[in-house]
Amino acid sequence: MSNVKERADAARNRQAILEAALALFAEAKDPAALTMNAVAEAAGVGKGTLFRRFGDRASLLRAVFDIQVEQVAQCLASDSSPLGPGTPPAERITAILHAIVDLKLKNRSLTQAVEALAPAASTSPFVSDHYSSIEELLKELLTQLIPLSEVSFTAHALLGAARMDLLEYLSTHEGLTDEEIRQGLDAFVYRVLRGRPASDEVS
Repeated sequence: MSNVKERADAARNRQAILEAALALFAEAKDPAALTMNAVAEAAGVGKGTLFRRFGDRASLLRAVFDIQVEQVAQCLASDSSPLGPGTPPAERITAILHAIVDLKLKNRSLTQAVEALAPAASTSPFVSDHYSSIEELLKELLTQLIPLSEVSFTAHALLGAARMDLLEYLSTHEGLTDEEIRQGLDAFVYRVLRGRPASDEVS
């Protein structure tokens, strides 16, 4: 009985920590300034509990971000258009990139903090397992549209167009609205996938 109660308490603590961290990042002007102490206090748990559950700040950031990306991953696994499997490849790629950009614009500070981990990360530069699966899906879709030799670079280039540092620069320094960013993304994807010489064939 005590083990069941402990597991229930641990699950509640984990949920409280994730919700607190997400809320704090939503309000943070400087994501780098958000400390583990602040998260623990907002979640109503001890700092020791926080570190036992997540180990360090980087692991906490990944866990919070992964929850957001999971929502996109669930849509990709469903049959709903335009993210679902029944959508034509070019249209689905555009929809995937839109979903990623929308996710990041909605979670600006969190995404900035997560992407700042990339230089020290040994995994995908996008950190999340779900995000890595999205990268693999893009490659799979691209094999239906462009020569195989171009697939890997093109997939990374498309994902690079959805990086938060670029989105933030376009918003802050170029003065683009979120809608203008989406329109620019559409034009970019169109040129990459459809603006090819007529002689090009998929190998």
